[in-house]
Amino acid sequence: MKETVCLVSLGCPKNLVDSEVILGLLAKEGHPLTTDPSKGEVIIINTCSFIQDATQEAIETILKLVPYKKEGNCRLLIVSGCLPQRYGKTLEKELPEVDLFVGTGSFQKIPDLIVQAGKRKSYLSGQTFLYNDRTPRILSTPSFTAYLKIAEGCSRTCTFCTVPSIRGPYRSRGIHSILKETERLAEQGVKELILIAQDTTIYGEDLRDGTSLERLLKELIRIDGLRWIRILYAYPKSARFTDSLLQLIGQEEKICSYLDLPIQHIDDEILRRMGRRSKGQEIQDLIHRIRTFVPEVALRTSLIVGFPGERESQFKALLHFAEEAQFDHLGAFKYSPEEGTPASRLPHPVPQEVKEERLKILMQAQKKISLKKYRRMVGRNITVLVEGMDQQKGSLRGRIQTQAPEIDGCVFLKGKALPGDWVEARITQALPYDLVGEIKKILP
Repeated sequence: MKETVCLVSLGCPKNLVDSEVILGLLAKEGHPLTTDPSKGEVIIINTCSFIQDATQEAIETILKLVPYKKEGNCRLLIVSGCLPQRYGKTLEKELPEVDLFVGTGSFQKIPDLIVQAGKRKSYLSGQTFLYNDRTPRILSTPSFTAYLKIAEGCSRTCTFCTVPSIRGPYRSRGIHSILKETERLAEQGVKELILIAQDTTIYGEDLRDGTSLERLLKELIRIDGLRWIRILYAYPKSARFTDSLLQLIGQEEKICSYLDLPIQHIDDEILRRMGRRSKGQEIQDLIHRIRTFVPEVALRTSLIVGFPGERESQFKALLHFAEEAQFDHLGAFKYSPEEGTPASRLPHPVPQEVKEERLKILMQAQKKISLKKYRRMVGRNITVLVEGMDQQKGSLRGRIQTQAPEIDGCVFLKGKALPGDWVEARITQALPYDLVGEIKKILP
């Protein structure tokens, strides 16, 4: 009888897909799976270590699960993913309670390593493992939604980012592999497909065979069963957003009128020191072009405040940009110096209290923008994907086409429907980051 495995996944959707692959490989080898760590004979924590907060969360989670090894059923405690890949064998001394450290290039070997445990502690190979359509995978998202990783790694040189050193250079999956996996997901009942990579807009360029995001989308929309195709992590370089790509997004019903553009800043000097490849005016022109081709588009972005040397005037320019651009969704972060990155060696660090104040000001401005946009939707009938019951609110919860799972708001619904139902709902109330509506009918 194979040992029961409990896997805890931390971090972004890209990491979640890795966790789903680990689960698929374990299930293929006959391991029973559980979400209850007290029942896990093997406990795996698949970690994120992109920024300090993620590293801290990973360490806290590991320490929280250590008692299950000392006092419970756990025989093996395994830490996989970005944390061991980033910090290497130093973790063996820092976390002696952990039996195995498995990096991003070796997590596919975990079923074998469980059997071989004891030979050595750390398995840290080079490039991150890139799965394909033949790789087993068990979805941990609701049955009607799935993330699909179209590429791995990153070849950009942003000075604040640890991803290239952890995940290696950018490598696209073959388009045939992606289509085969998508067909299987659709057959399983997936209706919402969310495309992810460190940069989705550069997809296919490394293959040098004409593969591109536009070509991939044209193939994906032909697959029966899919209702929404969503694009995340689109690097804001104007050349990647061709007129024909934007026309496709604007005209094709299956492709969500939604784009996630991680802009980070708008000041040219800050962008240059960040190692970004776009200037402020180019970013503003791109936003204008996107909204011209896709008038109903919802734009999400992420911004960084307190980058080394950020002057008050530069922060005010960023704030003014956010107020002018009127993003539908905006996530902001305080800059944290990440060990080993060029930005961590830059002079003139911004004091922590200044970072916190700037973050507060920026998010207060975005809260007003979001509320104003949602108030315009009151009285409208709109299609909502029902996700299930929200225990805190005591009502159904769903999302509209312009809301991505986890990172954006939702719609709280009055009425009756099942998870995975598509309903027409009338919006009755706007909250700063969410909507309230009444179900009018179930859609076919």
